[in-house]
Amino acid sequence: MSKATLIVRKAAVRPEQIVDTVILDHAARNVATGSLTASGGTAFELSLQKAGQVEDGDAFRLDDGRLVAVKAADEALLEVRAENPARLVRLAWQLGGSHVPAEVGADVLYVPASAAELVRGAGCAASPVTRAFKPEKAAHDHSTCGHDHSHDHDHSHDNAHGHSHDHAEHGHGHEASRHEHHDHGHAAHHHHDH
Repeated sequence: MSKATLIVRKAAVRPEQIVDTVILDHAARNVATGSLTASGGTAFELSLQKAGQVEDGDAFRLDDGRLVAVKAADEALLEVRAENPARLVRLAWQLGGSHVPAEVGADVLYVPASAAELVRGAGCAASPVTRAFKPEKAAHDHSTCGHDHSHDHDHSHDNAHGHSHDHAEHGHGHEASRHEHHDHGHAAHHHHDH
């Protein structure tokens, strides 16, 4: 069986090299491995180094140099509109925060039907449609950064007196601290009668 290890982007696809077309939905265009059979019967093993968004019009390069074009499949989506742009922008922001893919048009969003609850919550109108889904690419793909995304945060909470108050250094737990007074070296306050 032929193997596809490379994605050829739409701009570099030469029509004369295309031998078949595979129709894939959005989810299938994001996988790195699997067995695929194109419309004309060309079967091949997908073996990409990493999952990457394959776009409508891109192609998989087979190990013998032939290309299998990728066509975005029609999917059940919601066409989302709002009476003002701010509502759509707010919804798009919420969808992004929830990692829900969205295709952005001039005055419309296309989202998976599974996002219906988020759409209703944002006060937008949604109509079911069937069309190819071509969502925006992720703004930042953490898998390709080449650096660690663990976040070390210093969780000492300095109070207004400019020192860290760790109950462990005083040799007691929180219960005891409620009943004891500690002198933290603050200057004494002298009150003078006038």
